[in-house]
Amino acid sequence: MAVDQSTLEIWQQRIDVSPFQRWLGLRVDDVDTGRMCVTLPWKEDLVSNPNPPTVHGGILASVIDLLGLYSVLTTGSAAIATVDLRVDYHRRAGSGDMTAEATIIKLGSKVSTAETKVFCGDGKLLASGRGVYLMAG
Repeated sequence: MAVDQSTLEIWQQRIDVSPFQRWLGLRVDDVDTGRMCVTLPWKEDLVSNPNPPTVHGGILASVIDLLGLYSVLTTGSAAIATVDLRVDYHRRAGSGDMTAEATIIKLGSKVSTAETKVFCGDGKLLASGRGVYLMAG
């Protein structure tokens, strides 16, 4: 099912509230209840090792964390903090745009869990992770 453009714009505005997220340049590509997909455009500022150009693992961890949180927010629930974050790096993230997809594993009243996967342009898995988020109220 195609997502309404105004829905994407609303979620893009929410992502862009954070200066760090704006700096990353995340672009919301798809959103549904409990699920969000974004593109992380390539830029040299993401590189930690210049030879060969490799994206810093902290960038990938940040995308995994924040996208997991936003997948929880798509349900209308309010998460207030990350309680735990686990990241696995599967291969070097070289130059080129990346995509990430997060889905909720469990939506709870006290904590919620989401899984995020980050892919390179040809669809190979770069990193994956699981975040646990403290729920408001």
